[in-house]
Amino acid sequence: MPKEIYLVKVGMSMTEGMVAEWFIPDGGEVKKGELVYALETEKVNLDVDAEYDGIVKHLVDVGITLAPGDVVGYIFEPGEDIPADLGGVEAAPAVDAKPAPAAETAPATPTAAPDPAASPAPAASTPAAAPSDGRIKSSPAARRLAKELGVDYTRVVGTGPGGRIVEADVQAAVTSGVAAAPVAASPIAASGPEPKASPLAKRIAAERGIDLRAVRGTGPGGRIVQSDVESAAPAAKAASPSAAPADAPKPGEVIPVKGMRKTIASRMHHSLMESAQLTMDMEVLMDDAVKMRTGLVEEWSAEGVKPTYTDLVIKACAKALQIHPLMNSQFQGTEIVVQNEINVGMAVALPEGLVVPVIRHVDQLGLKDLARESSRLAVAARDGNLGLDDYAGGTFTVSALGMYGVDSFTPIINEPQVGIMGVNRLYDGVEWDGDRPIRTKKMNLSLTWDHRTLDGAPAAEYLVTVKELLEAPFRLLV
Repeated sequence: MPKEIYLVKVGMSMTEGMVAEWFIPDGGEVKKGELVYALETEKVNLDVDAEYDGIVKHLVDVGITLAPGDVVGYIFEPGEDIPADLGGVEAAPAVDAKPAPAAETAPATPTAAPDPAASPAPAASTPAAAPSDGRIKSSPAARRLAKELGVDYTRVVGTGPGGRIVEADVQAAVTSGVAAAPVAASPIAASGPEPKASPLAKRIAAERGIDLRAVRGTGPGGRIVQSDVESAAPAAKAASPSAAPADAPKPGEVIPVKGMRKTIASRMHHSLMESAQLTMDMEVLMDDAVKMRTGLVEEWSAEGVKPTYTDLVIKACAKALQIHPLMNSQFQGTEIVVQNEINVGMAVALPEGLVVPVIRHVDQLGLKDLARESSRLAVAARDGNLGLDDYAGGTFTVSALGMYGVDSFTPIINEPQVGIMGVNRLYDGVEWDGDRPIRTKKMNLSLTWDHRTLDGAPAAEYLVTVKELLEAPFRLLV
C-alpha cells in the first residue's frame, strides 16, 4: 500500500505552505532519510526527508499553496502498481504516516539522520564543485554536525539532491577518516577556538568554505568583519560598497510573490487596513547610554557579550511596558486584552524578507542575558536556524534601521500587537548650556501605536518613559 507524503505542519500558527522544490523527481526512487521535498512557509523554509523506501509520485506541482497536513504525494513500494489517477488512491492507515506534530515539539530542521543501512553514503574524499556564486549547498543539520565533529564540510562530497551535503555525508567523512584541513586564507594557524566575528562575516565564511580561525580580523578588538572574509576568499571579487549584490533582481525580471514575501505583503496590508495606526517621533539624549554601553562592552568582552544600542532600547521598552500595560495588549474587536507576559519581538532583515524572533520575558532578564539572547536570535535568523518556538508569543516589537543611517521611519504594527518601536541612527546633536553649545549624542525613536487601543496622550506618556530610561540608563541594570 502506498504511503502518503504530507505537507508538514511546522507550528500552531502555520496556516499554509507549499512544496518549493521536489528533490526526488516524479517516479524516482527514494531511500528512507533522504530529502524528498523543500517546504516553504510564511516563516521558515525546511527540507523534509522521506519516512519510507520506495517510488515517489507527485500529487501537487511546485508553488501550489496548501494547508498543513494536505497530501502532496505518495511513496509506493518497489514493484507496486502505480495507478494513473492518484486521486483515488487509498493510503495505508499507518500510525506514523501522519503530519508532523506542532512546532512546539518539532525541531528547527525536520531532516532526520538517514539509516546507514538503508542509504549508504560514499566516502568523502573530493569536495563537490561549488556553484558559480561560491556557495556550497548543505543542510543546516549537516553544518551543525560538521561543526560538532570538527569536520570541514566544504571538503565533503554531497550526495543529496543537486549535490547538497547532508548529515550522512558528514558521518561518512568521519568514518572514512576524512577531516580535511581548513581552507588556507592567511598566515594565521587554523587552530584553537572559533574567533570573534560578526554574524555577516560568519555567514559569508560558511557559504564560501572559509575557516574563520585562518582569517585575520581588522575590526574592533581583532573582530572579524565582512571585509576580512572577502579578502581571505581566493576567488573573492573586489566589490564597490555601492555595487548591487550578486542576487539583486535584474532589470525586467518578474518576481513571483510567494512564500515569505507573500505573507509579509498580506500581513502588512492587513495590519494597515484593519487598525488605526499613527506614528510619533521623540528625540533622546544618549550620552550616558553611550558611556554605559562602552563600559559594558569592555566589561563583558571576556564572556563574548556585546550589548547593542537596540538591546538598550528593547530593555527600556520592556520596563516601560510594566508602567504602561495598555501598550502591551491586544485589540480583539469588542475587548482589549492586556497580556500577562512581556515578550519583545526583534525584527531581523534577511535577503528573502523580514522575520521577527521573540525575546521572552524581557522584564525578567538582566541586560547581559538579553544581549546574549538577541545575539543568538539574530545569528540564528541569518543562518536559517531559528526554531519555531523562537517566533512565538510576541507582545511588542522593536525594529531598528539606524545602522542604515535612517533618522525617522514609520514601522508597521505586527498584529495582533498594538505597538512597535522604531530605532533610528545615533547622531551628533547640540544642547545648550546658556549661550554655550555642547556636542551630544542623540537618537530618534519612532513609535507606532494602534489608536483603537490607546489615544495619543497615553502613547506619548509611554514614549516619554522609554526616553527617560535611556537617558538614565543605570535604571536598565536594576
